[in-house]
Amino acid sequence: MEKKMNIRTMPQEDHLLNGHGACAGCGVAVAVKNVMRILGENTTVYVPASCLLVSGGGMYPHSAFDVPFFYSAFENTGAVISGIKAGYRRQGKDVTVVGIAGDGGTFDIGLQALAGAAERNEDVIYICVDNEAYMNTGTQRSGSTPFGAWTTTTPVGKRVQGKRQFKKDLMSVVSSQDIAYAATLSIAHMNDFVQKVEKAKSKKGFRFLHIMTPCTSGWKSDPSMTYDLARMAVETGMWSLYEIEDGETRVTYRPNEMVPITEYLKLQGRFKHMSKEDIETLQGWICQKWNKRYCPAVPPLEKKEEELALNGDHCEGV
Repeated sequence: MEKKMNIRTMPQEDHLLNGHGACAGCGVAVAVKNVMRILGENTTVYVPASCLLVSGGGMYPHSAFDVPFFYSAFENTGAVISGIKAGYRRQGKDVTVVGIAGDGGTFDIGLQALAGAAERNEDVIYICVDNEAYMNTGTQRSGSTPFGAWTTTTPVGKRVQGKRQFKKDLMSVVSSQDIAYAATLSIAHMNDFVQKVEKAKSKKGFRFLHIMTPCTSGWKSDPSMTYDLARMAVETGMWSLYEIEDGETRVTYRPNEMVPITEYLKLQGRFKHMSKEDIETLQGWICQKWNKRYCPAVPPLEKKEEELALNGDHCEGV
């Protein structure tokens, strides 16, 4: 039986090189550097408008990638990577083509092109590096921004207290099109991360990887806390680790117990204004997601949102 790759056995040759312009503690830089180690030199990268475009390829005429690198309009990731792959196919070349887009260019602006590439089952890898807002253009809210979060377009004042909507379930949208492979990843769970990228590389057809990537500026967090934030997101249920392969969903990491969401929120300035009622609402949403993901046999919660305790004791089955 072939051994699975892990953080110790993964390739160490970098293809996102030192000297890129990412912020200290940038989750996107950590994620992409490790993704590129696994995908290797026989890879072509496309990046739309995003932090990664500026930090990794926007220093014309130089690029921090040492493999072929393209960029175009914000909304075009799914279409452009489809075209690049078609060009290689006509030349008889088998090259890994990957598009790396942020949540704004995936959840919102690029959703149409993403859905088209998935529906056609294009032989490409689409990666969403999710920092939960349009960070490159000034921290505006996106469809990925969590409930209650401060952004410049969901400000905190007397009438509005941060974003009032919950994070879009993008994985359900993408995986409903019977694609080859889909998975969620965290930079705090690197063995799981490495194995999922390796699996995506080995498959044919449309593959979708969704990576949570904390942003120090937009989340108003300490750069040294990026790993802790990624880990706490999983332990609190804000982020779930699973994969969908051949129509089957498999949880790849199951927390021993739910950590109260307050432990995650207190590490970030974007949530510091949240009221007790809003925290309870967010905790209730997480618990329903937790029960759906980790223990689908458990019946829906009967308690009202305002009655939900903050300790997560009612989230059973783990």
